[in-house]
Amino acid sequence: MTGDVPGLLEGAIPPENNTALFGHDAAQQFLAGAYRSGRMHHAILIEGAEGIGKATLAYRFAHHVLSHPDPLSAPETIADPDPSDSIGRQMASGASHNVLHLARPVDEKTGKAKSVITVDEVRRAGKFFNQTSGTGNWRIAIIDPADDLNRNAANAILKILEEPPKRSLFLVLSHTPGRLLPTIRSRCLSLRLQPLSAPDLDRALAHLGAAPGESDSIITLSEGSVARALLLRNYGGVDIAEAFVDILERGSLTNREPIYKLAETLAARDRDVAYQFFTELAVDRVQAMARDAGGMGDLAEADRLARLSSVLKDHFATAAAYNLDRKQTVLHAFSLFFG
Repeated sequence: MTGDVPGLLEGAIPPENNTALFGHDAAQQFLAGAYRSGRMHHAILIEGAEGIGKATLAYRFAHHVLSHPDPLSAPETIADPDPSDSIGRQMASGASHNVLHLARPVDEKTGKAKSVITVDEVRRAGKFFNQTSGTGNWRIAIIDPADDLNRNAANAILKILEEPPKRSLFLVLSHTPGRLLPTIRSRCLSLRLQPLSAPDLDRALAHLGAAPGESDSIITLSEGSVARALLLRNYGGVDIAEAFVDILERGSLTNREPIYKLAETLAARDRDVAYQFFTELAVDRVQAMARDAGGMGDLAEADRLARLSSVLKDHFATAAAYNLDRKQTVLHAFSLFFG
């Protein structure tokens, strides 16, 4: 992860500082049109896989709205934000009085982000919306991602969504919207983003400093996610993915040596990001296998794998919540695969 920004991957640009977005022209056009109509929904649920640009889109749209406070006179398209204008500078520094970014707070003792967004964070949103804007401008809350809200925080957000203040806008980001409270989903307008195409992903990586064509194998493995591409490129993700696939193809626990080797690698003190990459890779792989089984008509196997993906996700979430031993967490994950 990068220096002073907890959770930011090496090589990434913070969404509030990113001036470019690739592959989501239709979504940007929709948002610009909805705003310009003067009848925009007060809460937009921006859905899609992690690392495909949801937060960057949210900040671009926030910049667009604040730059053009009168919807009816706003332009038909969203331009690249100017980081040198007052709105861009304030958003980039976190000093904007009109934009609130709700994310997992940083633990002062460890310097790392906590595992959930707490109700105390949501209380900040209540105070934020209760304050009167000195400019009469919009107030925009970016919840990033809403998947991280704990139960109390989710209920607190729901209360604000039920009675939204005037000229308020909620940009609710979600990697797995099916896990959100149905009542939150029902109060939002859904906007689903698709994974990036290979050309768009290549352009996004070039924007982050990769040479064109440098990352062909990484682009293939990243499934349209810039975040996954960075994990593969900068955190040994290719080796982890290859070891994981090799173990799966063996199809049993007969040879435990590769499993123990991978578990020990991921449990090392400095492998936080690599371990997180593995947990996401494992769940995603099982979900892909479930889709493949369904496509081939094997509904029983598709159902088994879908259930397994949920069990794995819960297993990793529990291990994170209780700070369980990572080596044993990985070993148990493979026992679930082959159990």
